[in-house]
Amino acid sequence: MFIKTTFRHVLFSLAVFSGTSAISTAASAADTNKAEPEVIFICTGNTGRSPMAEALAKQLVQKNNWNIDVESRGVNVDPKEITPEKGTETLLKQRGIDISDHRAQSLTEQDITKADYLLTMTESHKEKVLKRFPQSAGKVFTLAEFAKNENKDLDDPWGKPMPAYQKVADQLDTYLPLALEKIATAKPTK
Repeated sequence: MFIKTTFRHVLFSLAVFSGTSAISTAASAADTNKAEPEVIFICTGNTGRSPMAEALAKQLVQKNNWNIDVESRGVNVDPKEITPEKGTETLLKQRGIDISDHRAQSLTEQDITKADYLLTMTESHKEKVLKRFPQSAGKVFTLAEFAKNENKDLDDPWGKPMPAYQKVADQLDTYLPLALEKIATAKPTK
């Protein structure tokens, strides 16, 4: 584990030093012993944005026949609020996706170890992951950064009306296909 993490960190550092895209380097450093790469989408409570990203990503993975394992987690899960936000659930139902069984889960050390890509919804989430799990350096990015090399956060729709959830879905519709295609092509499907 330490060697694999250190190797990724060295690749990330070399990429930054040499001017090579750190994202491309991280993509090529995916664990080649695994059957498929694993991506974990991360937001605050794992009840809104990240489960929406997970559900939409799973739909894209299936549609495109990509071998990518997709999950979601939160950096600050409230044990009293573990079911999906109604706005997220409603929006996904309109797209034919049922996430009523989803239960929020906190990001763990085990998640960091097994994941090849940690894609956060905001820069703040990324910073929290790096602070809590320094060994995640080189494989944690914001979704916008990984997909389009943009410095943009996905807005938090929590407690807002449906248009806020639609805006997040629109952002995910932009970033997810690009991010997942990078992951799928970085490690050939088996």
